[in-house]
Amino acid sequence: MKYDLNLLPVFMALMEERSVTRAAVRLGITQPALSNSLNRLRDMLRDPLFIRERYGIRPTPLAEEIAPQMEAALAQLDNLIVNQQQFRPADADRQFTLAPNSYAELTLMPALVAKLRDLAPGIKLRFTNFGNDLSETGAISGNTAMVLGRIVDPPDNLIVQHLMDESLSCVVRADHPSIGTSISRQQYESLKHVNVLPSGRLRVGLFQALERHNLKREVAISVTHFLTVPEMIAVTDYCATLPSLICRKLERDQRLKVIPAPVDLGTFPLEMAWHVRYRNDPAHRWLRSLVAEVATLL
Repeated sequence: MKYDLNLLPVFMALMEERSVTRAAVRLGITQPALSNSLNRLRDMLRDPLFIRERYGIRPTPLAEEIAPQMEAALAQLDNLIVNQQQFRPADADRQFTLAPNSYAELTLMPALVAKLRDLAPGIKLRFTNFGNDLSETGAISGNTAMVLGRIVDPPDNLIVQHLMDESLSCVVRADHPSIGTSISRQQYESLKHVNVLPSGRLRVGLFQALERHNLKREVAISVTHFLTVPEMIAVTDYCATLPSLICRKLERDQRLKVIPAPVDLGTFPLEMAWHVRYRNDPAHRWLRSLVAEVATLL
């Protein structure tokens, strides 16, 4: 019996997207073309596979049962093909979609882009939103090549690599009337604070660290990105508690000064994760090694 291998990606796209419309967009085909492929799958397996519901489609028990084998078969096919390919960074012409959190985007990505400019100028990067959880990054479905941030409770189809640990420091305006080269616990708790609320788990780590030390903050302003902080601090007597690499960048601003936190707030990890189907992709493997190298140099 002959099998059409093109039906494997169609099946997996429908399983992961749970929507004919989204699956068609992901595969770059029309909805009628996708429906035609689905009908062929149904005929071959003698099962409806997906049932229409009000807000999408629901896989049948058979679809749920065969999905892991289908995914494994697709991954093996990908590995077979990419292992036969040679990758030369200088000649590469490829685009990667990455999902860095706001910290990684500000600290790691500029250094990575500089490396790519010199080593692989034909490689293009597209950044997408890190989101509040991994399902929003596109990494679980494999649409996004790599996610960078704090990876919590990853599913089995994601591989996670630890890149580095980061500490925390404080920032105040350079001519602050009551803060010199250090800040005491009492001073920290008496000041008003600028709080950064990036997406993902980065903010959770700071809140947990403050709670561990029973260190209190009066938050006057909450912003959504680190780049907003300098303008807020420069015109107030407020304080911000930020990752040390971010603080190092802010030290270049003469309006600001960086000081140690009043207590050791510990560290938080920066991690990199990718879908198992990219495990043996030569270009992806090279990019992962470059990201890891850049992280050690920060």
